[in-house]
Amino acid sequence: MERDLLGEDEVTALAGLADRVRELAEAAVLTDAGAAEAAAVADQVKTLTERLGAERRKAPPFAASGDIRAAAYGGLGEGRRMDRQVANPVTGRLNPVAPPVDLEVTSDGIVRGEFTLGHVYEGPPSYVHGGVSAMVLDQVLGMAAAATGTPGMTATLELRYRRPTPLGVPLLVEAKASRVEGRKVYAAGTIAAPDGRVTVEATAMFVMPQKFVPSHY
Repeated sequence: MERDLLGEDEVTALAGLADRVRELAEAAVLTDAGAAEAAAVADQVKTLTERLGAERRKAPPFAASGDIRAAAYGGLGEGRRMDRQVANPVTGRLNPVAPPVDLEVTSDGIVRGEFTLGHVYEGPPSYVHGGVSAMVLDQVLGMAAAATGTPGMTATLELRYRRPTPLGVPLLVEAKASRVEGRKVYAAGTIAAPDGRVTVEATAMFVMPQKFVPSHY
């Protein structure tokens, strides 16, 4: 399925929309407005959703700039920002589910980003849901694999939760590929709290498909 390619003006406008929806989600989780006001706002949101849904794409779009193959795997190459797949649920500027996590790859192949997770990502009270940590690490590890020039899909992902990951503070995620064996790439990464202590460690193996065939669901 071919994807629509968005110019920078359209990306900027839709990213602004996603920002407002993120703010709405946070407000919905924390509101103390009462049942009547919540119901009234829900009706307004329903109207806006119908307005946006009047014209729909068949699949999430890509940013027009950059290598489309790289976009499909999250980006490739030294010094490139990892933001071409703009609807990605971790890094996508257009996806309200994404924090988003802004990532860069360094000259030595480390993928690194700083991000903050709010209340919509809560698991244990005041801490990040473990599944959200796993999602972020899966994405960053995959980008580290792609940075080797051998992008692939997750075959295995192993996590070790060292301590709870706090909400509402800047977190640092880092990952790097350790070795490439044919179509397989092995990578390791961490999430760390502001005090520098690692909260989650992960290792993964990615396999480059012999022929990448997107699902048409």
